[in-house]
Amino acid sequence: MTSLHASNFLLSSSSSSNQIRAAISVPKLPSVRFSAPKLRQPTIQSEESNRKYGRPLVQQTSSVSMATFQLYAILEAIGDRVEMHNNIGEQRDNWNTLLLNSINMITLTAATMAGFAAATGVGAGVSAMGLKLASSVMFSAATGMLVLMNKIQPSQLVEEQRNATRLFKQLQSQIRTLLAVGSPCQDDVNDAMEKVLALDKAYPLPLLGVMLDKFPASLEPAVWWPTKQSPNSNKALNNNNGWTKELEMEMREVVEVIKRKDSEDYERLGNKALNMNKVLATAGPLLTGIAALGSAFMVSSNSPGAATVAAVAGALASAVNTFEHGGQVGMVFEMYRNNAGFFKHMQESIESTLDECDVEKRENGELFEMKVALQLGRSLSELRDVAKKSSYSRIEGSPMDEFASKLF
Repeated sequence: MTSLHASNFLLSSSSSSNQIRAAISVPKLPSVRFSAPKLRQPTIQSEESNRKYGRPLVQQTSSVSMATFQLYAILEAIGDRVEMHNNIGEQRDNWNTLLLNSINMITLTAATMAGFAAATGVGAGVSAMGLKLASSVMFSAATGMLVLMNKIQPSQLVEEQRNATRLFKQLQSQIRTLLAVGSPCQDDVNDAMEKVLALDKAYPLPLLGVMLDKFPASLEPAVWWPTKQSPNSNKALNNNNGWTKELEMEMREVVEVIKRKDSEDYERLGNKALNMNKVLATAGPLLTGIAALGSAFMVSSNSPGAATVAAVAGALASAVNTFEHGGQVGMVFEMYRNNAGFFKHMQESIESTLDECDVEKRENGELFEMKVALQLGRSLSELRDVAKKSSYSRIEGSPMDEFASKLF
């Protein structure tokens, strides 16, 4: 009987619990499927290339051309070169300051010792002999250090790195503009590669083996652009793509002004700076060498005249060294060399553009004229006035009294 009541109780409780669950059960929501768009993953090159370059390289896809990827890779290399030239330029600037100060301190100290040794006279004995020996050693050390410093010309090296940094940044900006507004092709990639390699050749980073000649026979303009052979024929030109006969004549006159005034003037000033640097680079070690010989004679013969020669030659060597490297004569020569290269680049750029007979292949004439004017620091009206003055001066046979550039 008891078991019967218990089973009835369980049945009633289970049915009541089912009723409660049915009462509070939440209806099922309809299932909705969200389809996320499939992202196209760029194709990765082979594992061998990944191991070689240390990171995956992206291949061409349907939306982005291979030329675009290659230009971005060139941009990365250019950014690395900018950083390298900037860091090495700072390092070589420190070389110039430290070597200049160290050599001057050594030279002046040795000259002072020679003067004290001469003032103490013969009877000073061992103390004077120590001053004489120290003076001789210091003059010899200064001579060796000065020969090395004059050979590498740290101030000139610094100017090379500054110009390389500026030109690499300029190329970097050009490529970014092309990627932003243009549709790059393989020719653009090849052109960018040639420009990078030409800059590497024009401004080498190492010193041994590839360092630029610091004392050439005469000034040669710096060349940091690849040389190209432009077609040349007498095909008639159509008045399109922004080009007219008047604009062509204007550009030719601008080239003539650059040749006759700007390039000639900078080559003249550059040769003067080069000759001055040669004289100073020879005079400095020569004077310290004379001072070292005077100190040596002072040690062996106790001659007051030798001591005087050593002291005077050491003081003069310090003055010459300060003027050469403190005044950064090598940097001035490099500045003139790069300015001459800038005008040579403008000449070749204008001439190669005009030599292209198919005007559709040229850069737009109005845009090209604006770029030339900006590079010379002139407005369009000023550029046209310069071209007119050049034409009149050649017709009348009078000298041109105005330079093409207002920046340098």
